[in-house]
Amino acid sequence: MIFSGLPAGVRDILPEECAALGEIKRRLARKFQQNGFEPVESATLEYFDTYSRIANAVPEERMFKLSDKDGKLLVLRPDATLAISRIAATKLSAPRARLSYFTRKYVLQEAGGVSGREIYQAGVECLGEEGAFADAKTIAFAVECLKETGLKDFVVEVGHVGYFKGLLEDCGLSEGEAERVRAHVNAKDSLSAQRLLEHAGVKKSALNAVLALPALFGGAEIFARAEAITENATAREAIARLREIHTLLSQMGYEKYVCYDLGTVRRLAYYSGVVFSGLVREVGAPVMSGGRYDFLADDFGKHVPAVGFAMGLKRILVALERQGNLPAPEPISVAVACERGAEAVGYKAVTKALEEGKRAVLLSDYGEEALKAVAAAEKYLATKEGLKRI
Repeated sequence: MIFSGLPAGVRDILPEECAALGEIKRRLARKFQQNGFEPVESATLEYFDTYSRIANAVPEERMFKLSDKDGKLLVLRPDATLAISRIAATKLSAPRARLSYFTRKYVLQEAGGVSGREIYQAGVECLGEEGAFADAKTIAFAVECLKETGLKDFVVEVGHVGYFKGLLEDCGLSEGEAERVRAHVNAKDSLSAQRLLEHAGVKKSALNAVLALPALFGGAEIFARAEAITENATAREAIARLREIHTLLSQMGYEKYVCYDLGTVRRLAYYSGVVFSGLVREVGAPVMSGGRYDFLADDFGKHVPAVGFAMGLKRILVALERQGNLPAPEPISVAVACERGAEAVGYKAVTKALEEGKRAVLLSDYGEEALKAVAAAEKYLATKEGLKRI
């Protein structure tokens, strides 16, 4: 018996879903092109050392590894943004670039629900762009891209890693302790965070500031509350940047799509400023995530400030299906069946329809009966005498 199963975390995409995915990709590709983004495609295979010996190293246990013929260790692309940062640092001469991509990344992890190990993404990177306006217009463009896919009732949560970094400065933690606190805070596990902070001997005021993070969620009113619980300069600079971004988004007409969350804390070494996620009720994980990562390209020898985002296309498909809004494929305009001996007549008729920009199919079954099972605007039977409209 032939084994036909698939590894955990990967799946086949069947025709109906594949057609919907293709339509989403078509819409986004047009959106990217209209907004001045140039397409790029990074290599699927890279050297293990590229991602293991950098400041923002991908944990070895999260990478799919294989050996090259010369014995060197290779990995399947584990991170799309790091791959673009490598390209920006080593292969682009211009100080600024706006790049878009459709790619897969491969993450060796336990997978279930909407999580996978083969993750299909669409994304953009604004390289060489700095300042609050660059952040705000990237968030605004992320909103436009989510709308373009057909998603309804989504929200973009915005935060800033500088606020949490500032609170940690007052805690005096080691890098390892800081990462463990971050993980607990991000998981909304306040009790574990408190225990770790108390064990580290953190003073009460700094401890209370960290534990207040999960409550710092909502509209622009949270900025004053966030400022009130800390005097740390780094944290206050982060709030000042968020105020600027909020003002710009409001002036640009995007205030209704955005809320603020200082309790969702991303990887501290990876992100350098604003962070944001696209959320829908129908999926229990972000369908889009992004932020500012000014120092990723430094790992590859060149400083390139950047902000961007990636959209999980399979998660978006799940959300669209649950919202009852999967994009329908273009309907068939012309269907042609043939009598035996009239195949060439039918083939020429379909070719002509295609040249006219119509979606046309030549049926493999013979005779008029074959047309009954096909939904098409026009149906023809090809005979030796010519075409007959049915």
